[in-house]
Parts: sequence; C-alpha cells; structure tokens
Amino acid sequence: MTGDPAEQASKLRALLAEHDRRYYVLDEPQISDAEYDQLLLQLRALEAQHPELIRPDSPTQRVSGSPAAGFAPVTHGIPMLSLDNAFNAEDVASFDQRVRERLGVSGPIDYCAEPKLDGLAVSLRYRQGLLMQAATRGDGATGEDVTANLRTIRSVPLRLHGEVPEEMEVRGEVFMPVAGFARLNAAAMAVGEKQFVNPRNAAAGSLRQLDPGATARRPLDAFFYALGQWRGGEPPSSQTGLLSQLGRWGLRTSPEARLVRGVEGCVKYFAELGARRSELPYQIDGVVYKVNSRADQERLGQVSRAPRWAIAHKFPADEARTVLRDIEFQVGRTGALTPVARLEPVLVGGATVSNATLHNMDEIERKDVRRGDTVIVRRAGDVIPEIVRVLPEFRVKGARPVHLPKVCPVCGSPVIRDPDQAVARCTGGFTCAAQRKEALRHFASRRALDIEGFGEKLIDQLVERQLISTPADLYALNATTLAALDRMGEKSAANLLEALEHSKHTTLARVLYALGIRDVGEATAAALAEHFGSLKAVQDADLEQIQQVPDIGPVIAAHVHEFWAVPDHRKELKRLQDAGLKWAEHAPAARPSPGPLAGLTVVLTGTLGGYTREQAGEELRALGAKVSGSVSAKTDYVIAGAEAGSKRARAEKLGVAILDEAGLKQLLAGRRPGPAKN
Repeated sequence: MTGDPAEQASKLRALLAEHDRRYYVLDEPQISDAEYDQLLLQLRALEAQHPELIRPDSPTQRVSGSPAAGFAPVTHGIPMLSLDNAFNAEDVASFDQRVRERLGVSGPIDYCAEPKLDGLAVSLRYRQGLLMQAATRGDGATGEDVTANLRTIRSVPLRLHGEVPEEMEVRGEVFMPVAGFARLNAAAMAVGEKQFVNPRNAAAGSLRQLDPGATARRPLDAFFYALGQWRGGEPPSSQTGLLSQLGRWGLRTSPEARLVRGVEGCVKYFAELGARRSELPYQIDGVVYKVNSRADQERLGQVSRAPRWAIAHKFPADEARTVLRDIEFQVGRTGALTPVARLEPVLVGGATVSNATLHNMDEIERKDVRRGDTVIVRRAGDVIPEIVRVLPEFRVKGARPVHLPKVCPVCGSPVIRDPDQAVARCTGGFTCAAQRKEALRHFASRRALDIEGFGEKLIDQLVERQLISTPADLYALNATTLAALDRMGEKSAANLLEALEHSKHTTLARVLYALGIRDVGEATAAALAEHFGSLKAVQDADLEQIQQVPDIGPVIAAHVHEFWAVPDHRKELKRLQDAGLKWAEHAPAARPSPGPLAGLTVVLTGTLGGYTREQAGEELRALGAKVSGSVSAKTDYVIAGAEAGSKRARAEKLGVAILDEAGLKQLLAGRRPGPAKN
C-alpha cells in the first residue's frame, strides 16, 4: 500500500474494523488470522513512523497505558436496573397479565425473548461513534470505570459502523465463553495457580484487572441489548429493532434473540432454549422477556429497582440429596448468629457443596432440621447453597431439635434474640473476635475504605495475634510488624502501608458505610452524608432529624441514633481522625442552592414528544424537584404525555395539577405553571 501515510493509516483502520465486524458480529470472516495480523503489523509500523497518526479508535490502541491504581467511580445517568424473577410458567403468566392490564390490552403482547447471560453487566458510552467510556453496573447507581479494560475485548468496537447518534450509551454483558474458560483454567492448573470456580467469576475477575494487559490475555466476549442515555436522532421503536440496529453499528447481540407472542410464545422459547442450554458456547441462567414496543416500555415504566416491562425467567435450580452432619453457628460483623449446615460433600450444579445456609432459627424450626437428617440441597448459579427440605422418612432415631446457643460460640458472651425478630445476636461487640474480624473486613472492603491488600487471611492473622482489635489499630501498623506475618515480606508490607495511607483521604459516605452501623448500606450512608453534610451533624442528630433523610424510616433511624449513643463508637472515630483519616464535609449553609423547583414533587407519565421520561426527570431533579414514581395527595404536578394512563386518572381523582408538555417546558425554565386543562 503506497501513497499518503495518513490516507494509508485511515484505510488500514477501516479495513481492520470491517474485518472485526465480519468476524465478531456477522460470523462471516473473509480473511485468515494470519492475514489479519499482517494488516495489523502494517498499521503498527506506519504509526511507529508517524506517531501523529495514532488515534484512540485505532486497533493498535486496544491495550495501552500503565496499570491503574484503582477504578474511578462512574455515576450512571440512568440507573442500571435489576430484573424481577419468574420461576415457572404461572409467574410468567402473572407478569403478562400485569403488562396487559397496565396497557389496557386484551390480546397477546409481543415480547423480545433473549438468553439471560451469566456475566457482568456493563455500560459503554459512545460520542460521535467513538468509544469514550465503559463502566460496570456496580450497585446500579454507581459503577467503576473500566474503559481501558473494555477496549481490550476484540468484539467491542472502538468506533461504531455507519451513521450513529451524536452521543449514546449502550448496555450489555461481558462474559467468558465456556471454551475460553476451560483453556484459562487448564493454563492456571499447568503452572500451579488457583483456578476459577465458574465462567462468571472468571469474567468479573478478568474485567477488574488493574493492568489492561492482563485483561487482554483473558478470553472475554460481550453481547449488547439495551440503551441508556441518548442524544441525537430517534432510537428504534422496538426491542427487536434495537438489536438489529446495534448489530448494524458493529455491536454484538445474541443470535438466540427471538420475537415471540404472548405467554405461550415465551414458555415455548424457554423450553426450547433450556433443551439446548448445555450446547451453547456460553453460560446462561435463564431467559429475559421484554415488551417489544419501546413506547409501551415507556408507558409501563418501572418500580424502584426493576422495569415493569421485563422479567427474567430463571432455569430451575440444581438440587441433590445428602446428609446433614452438623449445624454450627457463625457470628457476623453485627453479632448476628447464622446457622450453617455442614454436609456430606455432594456435587450440585457442577460444584461440590459441603456447607449450606439455614438463614436463622425460624428457618430451622419451620423446616424441622436436625443433625443427621437426609436433606435436599439446592444451588442456583453463584447463590449460596441452601437446604430446601428434610426427608423425614430417612431420619435417624433419637434425632433432637436444634436449639439456639445461650452464649456466643466465639467469645462466650450472652446471646439475645428480640421476640419480634428472627435474628439472634452476640452481645460481645468488639470483645468478640468474630465481630472484630468481620467489622475490620467490612471497614477495609472495596466499597468502604478500599484498603487494597487487607484481605481475610491477613486480618485473621492480625486479630489472632492481638495486633489489632478496632479499625483505628490498622493505622498504627508498621513495616516491621507486617513483614513478620506469614507469607509477607518487606515489599508486601510497604504496599499495605501505602494502601493504608491512600485510604486516609476518602468521603463521608464511605466512612459512614465503613463503620458498620446496622442496616446502613451504601445508599443509606450516601443519603446521610448528603443530608447532614458533616459527621458531627450525623452524630448529634435526634431520631426525628434522622427520619427526615429521604428513604430512612424509624427502624434504620433508631439504629443510627443508637450507634452514636455508644461512647466507644465516638471514641473510635476520634482515634481514626487522630490517625489521619480525613473526609470532605460541607456545612448545611454551604450547600448548593436548592434550585427554583425545590419542594415540588412531580410525576411523569405517558410518552413525551421532546424528551424521554428519564431525560425529563434528570433535568427536573437538577432544578431541585423530587421526581416520584407514584401519584399521591402530596404530588404537586403530574406531567401527562401521550397515552397517559392510570397515573393521570389518579391525579384527576385527587385533584392534582396536570401539566402537558408546554407546562413541562415552563418547569424546566424554572417557572411554576398553573394546571393544564384536562
């Protein structure tokens, strides 16, 4: 190839991108691997001679840069929702009935049926067709930036094919094909390394490698199936149309996706795919049904964490029969005692199971589980195995019921159980080694203080040698102490101390989560931090003030209040601060202006011409309004687009002001209009 170097590079990039599309998307390769590699070598040589020609979408740039120190958080503009589950045909029929009732349809609904991949959900953002960012699902609201790692997956296009929107977000699943998983484990076994349990764990671990080069060496693949945010042009009007469009852009979609009609079509597809499940080149754990019309999807909307227009039909869990040898009680971070069944090892769902959860004493009593019983054990995917039922006909003579221990099996402190609760708890607190270990693991975990390297075995050593007992003790560790531990050395000790130093600069939300306040998860910790702004304000808040935080009820408020009523907890925070732990705070008076729509509660319904409901909701929130999913007497406005249904009717019944799209535009301009004409 001769001529202008820029023109040569452009032609080579386009040619390689087209061959990638034919190989990965169309499954119609036109050249051999050797010929492809030769083209790639030509492009590399050309870019080496003319570095100014290197572009982010060049195939030579799939692996670039140094290993990252960690993954930056990415906030999803539109949350990545979970799916409700169906476990049988009756559940699917109930889902279909709800859909038809909400849409006011009597006849059968068209659904797009797709395999439910057993992988890791991701979001990719393209601007002008160029891949700009990739993130994991995370908790649905916030994920991790894995752009460098996603770029290494050959089936993921760095630049989309054909005409594309100005900016869009596509969502899909990264997975590891079964054959690639087998090769990966065979290679690990050959060099004596730890093997992965299943392809899903392998995919998740591979995508979260800090070195993109390590990810590039893993056999990852991806399918795409959804849109997030969108700007420029009109999105396809159906789910099947979306899948076709994704394919035209060069994004792989499942070849097993089908358009089916009604419950009968869904159940037939489920049975047919289930019969071929073991033949598929990737693992699936069920089928997803989505209402095919995207307009109907908009009308159906969502509940807090799941869309109303889609459901996952899970394959039956694998079960096996075995003998329960013993029941032990484990003590968790909050002192909760969890009964664990020790089983005669049995193969269930492709894995050997020797332990199973029994949840709590209510569960033991309800199922009448006794030591020595023959039981049925269930395992579904990565879910912790559980005892489904006891087979009383095999019960040994003299088997006695199991009783809750009166004292903690770890520290000997009294065990208490509130009459209205299923959970029993050890009263030992930090004096209990089990609670210390779990509390410290939680404090150092990735979503808390994210102290890299402080894993389970290291914390076990430190607690058992009485080197640490509370979180603040972590920051008093030194290189000499760490280097003397098992399987440690000077380099590892230095890395751990660096990780500890790095963790000292964090956020108030992470600190509140890391402290392990009962029932305070990430979302609640973030809400407390946002509402109060400072740790002192959280500590000094009374029950009524805590309950003013959005989505915090009286039970969690009581737990937060009780936590700070314990003097030792306040002393521990002081020790952490003295050790150098810092977090950003803002006084309530220094908070940003609440916005012109502060105090308004707005509900969106129907199809809006100029916006999706997600876009409109996002802009309304930015102006200070609360966007709710249901209409109540406290609702200020219902914005009703075309084909608005039950929410408009409820607004009329309650006398809530109803706005059309002109009213929405006034709100977005910061003005509060009067009600639209009904």
